[in-house]
Amino acid sequence: MKHFSSDDIKTLDERYRALMINSLSGFKSANLIGTVDGTGQENLSIVSSVFHLGASPALVGVIFRPHSVPRHTLENILATQKYTINQVNIQIYMAAHQTSARYEKSQSEFEQTGLTAEYLNDFPAPFVKESRLKYGLALKDHQTIKLNDTELVIGEIESLHVEEKALLEDGYIDIEALDCVAISSLDGYHSTKRINRLEYAKPNKPTRIKLLG
Repeated sequence: MKHFSSDDIKTLDERYRALMINSLSGFKSANLIGTVDGTGQENLSIVSSVFHLGASPALVGVIFRPHSVPRHTLENILATQKYTINQVNIQIYMAAHQTSARYEKSQSEFEQTGLTAEYLNDFPAPFVKESRLKYGLALKDHQTIKLNDTELVIGEIESLHVEEKALLEDGYIDIEALDCVAISSLDGYHSTKRINRLEYAKPNKPTRIKLLG
């Protein structure tokens, strides 16, 4: 097994290190964040750093890279306090990846990639029409992480849209039924296959497969 010490990691080629360290957390969800600025200019960017923070209230966190260069998505969120998160499916993953290109602020990633902006239920930020699971959020907190100057954004879900076929009776969303993809490292895209759902774990009780009616 190959071993890397702390010093080894620090002296790696920058691109090699970025790909390797980003691989360590395994599969991550692929999402597109939709925003608009005060003039109506739309923006769309792919992220792999969305994470669940709580269900009551329904909070979701996102980590952004340091704001040392223009970050149109982050700037729009801070300015308007509203944004959408749209899960990427296998039909749009290449267009979604293209949104990571460094377009000018005056260029809409929707237009540049062929994805479609849609406005639902009077929510002010654009959703991705081609996404099958998407939600609109209101900004609740923003912090700069001192260790590396990355930016933490926390939002509360205000508007949720999911295809009915994926919403099961117990509230579980079957993202596999929506052909959602996962990301590994910075550029690996994966389809998934669920092994099983398991019952709630309790002490002194064997792990069991969850039986659904």
